[in-house]
Amino acid sequence: MKLVLASNNAKKLAELQALFTPLGIELVTQGSLGIPEAEEPFDSFVENALTKARHAARLSGLPALADDSGLSVEALGGAPGVRSARYALDAGGAKSDAANNERLLRELSDEADRRGRFVCALVAVRSADDPEPLIAMGRWAGEILTAPSGAGGFGYDPLMFIPSVGRSVAELSAAEKNSISHRALAAADLIGQFREVWRLG
Repeated sequence: MKLVLASNNAKKLAELQALFTPLGIELVTQGSLGIPEAEEPFDSFVENALTKARHAARLSGLPALADDSGLSVEALGGAPGVRSARYALDAGGAKSDAANNERLLRELSDEADRRGRFVCALVAVRSADDPEPLIAMGRWAGEILTAPSGAGGFGYDPLMFIPSVGRSVAELSAAEKNSISHRALAAADLIGQFREVWRLG
């Protein structure tokens, strides 16, 4: 089954494709079909993911899958949250992982509470007007480091330390990350729904 992924992030595509391949799902990016990115005007991961999935389905005529994910930090009231990819841009900086990480470190420079969690909402729709979207959530708790560590992953991975494995996310192999991440947890939930509701796999 072919699904349009409402993202043009190659690393996100690789992570999700590896997770969904056992169900016979082939993901194609919306960009490869000439579909522009949707607006993400909402304050919750679920609402933004649903908007992106419906947008991709509407313009492609195919079922669609959308991921909205980010970092939620306790001491910052849940920020950067849905603005994670644009965190530095919102403060007049560049739109880049490095700039986002630099702003996060500045914001937390005087904070003792460094708890945070990666959050992922995955939404799948059979069509743009699907009345029963599949919605899955994954949360992965850790602590924000005082300096980047590791060269793998993307986004805030170098700053997120996972106590249960004793390393930052950027120090994990792709296979390790795919087995325990917020996206993996959401995907496991969604896989169950794909099997039960969509009768895949």
